[in-house]
Amino acid sequence: MPPDDCPMSPRLAAITVGVMGSGTEEHPDLAAEVGALLARLGVNLLTGAGSGVMTSVSRAFTQSERAAGICIGIVPGSPGQPAVPPDGYPNPYVELSIFTHLWKSGDEGTDLASRNHINVLSSAAIVALPGSRGTASEIELAVRYGKPVIVYAPDERLVSAFPQGVRRAKTIQEVEDFLRPLLTASAPCLS
Repeated sequence: MPPDDCPMSPRLAAITVGVMGSGTEEHPDLAAEVGALLARLGVNLLTGAGSGVMTSVSRAFTQSERAAGICIGIVPGSPGQPAVPPDGYPNPYVELSIFTHLWKSGDEGTDLASRNHINVLSSAAIVALPGSRGTASEIELAVRYGKPVIVYAPDERLVSAFPQGVRRAKTIQEVEDFLRPLLTASAPCLS
C-alpha cells in the first residue's frame, strides 16, 4: 500500500480503446474531450506514442481523474535501427511503452512492417481524430479487422479524406454513445 502522500498509481483496465490521429497537429480541443471521456469510462488508452494527437490525447487522459486505465504507447523502431525509437518517442505521457521493431507508417501504414496493425488489433474500439494518411491507414485496418471505429471531428473537412462508410461523430456525446455499448458488452461491470 502506498504512503498517504503518494498518489495512487493507475491500474490496468480490462478494455483498451485506441485513439488515432495526426502525428504533427494536436487538435487539442478534440483530443482533450476524448482523453477525458476515456478516463471517465475507466478504459486503457492506446496510441502510437508519438506527438500531435497522440501527445494531446495522452496528456488529457493522464491528467484526468480515473479509477482505472493506463496510457499505452506502441513505439515504432527506426529504419535501419529497428531497436531504436525515433526522436520524440514515446511522448512523456505514455505510462506503458510497448517497443516494436516496426518502422513503416504514413503511406505505408497498412504494410506488415507497420505498428498500425498492433494499434488496431490491441484495441476493442478505435476513435479516429483528424490526421492524414497514417490515420486513414489505421481506419482501413480497423475495417479490415472488423474493429468498431468512429471518426470524431465537428468539421467534416478535417476528415474528408478518410474512408467513406465509417461512422462519423460531430459531438463527444456521439463518441460516448458509440463506445458505451461496446464497453458494457465486453465488461458488464462498467458503469
